[in-house]
Amino acid sequence: MASKPAGPSLRSIPEGDNRERLICPDCGFVSYDNPKVVVGSVAVWDGKILLCRRAIPPRTGLWTLPAGYLELNETSEAGALREAWEEARARLSIDGLLAVYNIPRISQVQLIYRARLVSPDIDAGEESEEVGLFDWADIPWREIAFPSVEWALGHYRDSAGRPLAAPRGNPPGEIGDLE
Repeated sequence: MASKPAGPSLRSIPEGDNRERLICPDCGFVSYDNPKVVVGSVAVWDGKILLCRRAIPPRTGLWTLPAGYLELNETSEAGALREAWEEARARLSIDGLLAVYNIPRISQVQLIYRARLVSPDIDAGEESEEVGLFDWADIPWREIAFPSVEWALGHYRDSAGRPLAAPRGNPPGEIGDLE
């Protein structure tokens, strides 16, 4: 006797919905596949910006901000603090939300905070090859991993030394493509 697949295995539009979803043909459970939330920060010490050289895909070997996926049962602020610790062994104090970026081609929403390092003591975590504190002129712009890192750095520079206003968003015309 052949066994039936357990759980959502049928792709169709549930009653009252307008998108295809995975549905369990036995019990009717609907599995909603939603965007991932990424949390991170532009963190500084004495005017220098914390960057991490990625040790994992995607974009291994390129520089990024300390950031990653929000975990279940975690606030976005706590997630940004955790990511800074995991990637750069950095302790932060968050100033506020700098930007919200929408990257629909990879189903991500990114929440980037403006933060200050509690101390300059940093070290590469397991997801980073190396970490560093960079003056603006020394940022390795040609080796930045993702467009949203460049956006966040620019938005940080625009807001530095001033109270944060409403969070920034994608620059005009930018929809999160790698090019």
